[in-house]
This record gives sequence, C-alpha cells and structure tokens, in this order.
Amino acid sequence: MIRITRIAAIVLALLAGQAALADKLSLNALSAYLNDLKTAEGSFTQINDDGSISTGKLYIKRPGRMRFEYNAPDTALVVASANAVYIVDSKSNQPPETYPLRRTPLSLILARNVNLSAANMVVGHDFDGTATVVTAQDPENPEYGSIQMKFTGNPVQLRQWVVNDNGGGKTTVVLGELKTGGSLSNRLFSEPRPDRN
Repeated sequence: MIRITRIAAIVLALLAGQAALADKLSLNALSAYLNDLKTAEGSFTQINDDGSISTGKLYIKRPGRMRFEYNAPDTALVVASANAVYIVDSKSNQPPETYPLRRTPLSLILARNVNLSAANMVVGHDFDGTATVVTAQDPENPEYGSIQMKFTGNPVQLRQWVVNDNGGGKTTVVLGELKTGGSLSNRLFSEPRPDRN
C-alpha cells in the first residue's frame, strides 16, 4: 500500500510539472496571436517612469497603427501611424513631438509580420505562475530599448507590456478587456495636430 501511494505521488508530481510547462505559451503561439490581432480597443492604465498613473482608451490597428487617448486631467494624445509616433498636448498649440516608430519597442507589436522566434529578438521567455512573460528587442538595434509583454492563455490574450526605452525610462501599460476584430476608422490614426485630435 505504501509503495502504491509513493507511485501515485510521483505520478501526480510529474503531471503537475507537465501542467506548469503547458501554461508557458510558445513563441510561435504568441507570434500567431499577434499576427491574428488586426484591431483591438479597450481601456488601459499606464504607470509612468516617475510613478504617476494615467488612464485612457487604447486603439490598435495592425500593422503599424496605435492610438492612446488619455483621460483628464492628462491632456496628451499619442498616435503611432505612418511609421512614426506622434505625441501631442491638446492644451498646447505646438506641433506634435515626432519619433520614428522603428526606434521604439512598440514597433515589435505593430510589425506586419511578428516573428518572436527570429534570432536574438527574444531575450527573455518565462512563466511567472499566471502569465507568459516575453522580453523582446530589435535584434539589429538593441539600443532602441526593449518591450516586456505578458500573455495569459485559454484563449491567448495580451495583458500588459513594459517599455524600457533607450534613455533608461520605464513605462508600464496594463490592459483592460480588449474588444478585438471590430472595424476602426483610419481617421483615428491620422497625424494629430493641436487643433484637430
């Protein structure tokens, strides 16, 4: 009887180990999820580098387009489109700050074809007990920074990302429930101007 109990305990331990391994999503599965993600919208909470918190609504239209609309009292609007990232303050009459999209880690999510298995792109692939955590960078330009993404399974969903920029800054975006597969107007992703957001 003792021997059977020990065998049962060993089998249960092995099954538990296999279940834990099964919870870590493969890079191919995550690449397929991102490539299938054509449109998404939902709320977000942003933890800024200085510890302050912002909230708002996020729109994604892959490839290449993303829009962050911030709730008051924040007045910023961030739009990624046409291979650039535009940051505008609606209280200012200044033109938006503009950065090349390819120089930001967000380009890895918004690429036409996401391949997380590409050589030297993923520098971390772990399971934290609840989510698969992938840290990725531009393999040709690691100096642009990195993005750490958290995914849950059944079904696969992107839950959070942390952008570590080339200046040493860190911005965390925690996603609310994402509505996917809808139709989003291209006007949402037009280059913003102070007088037309």
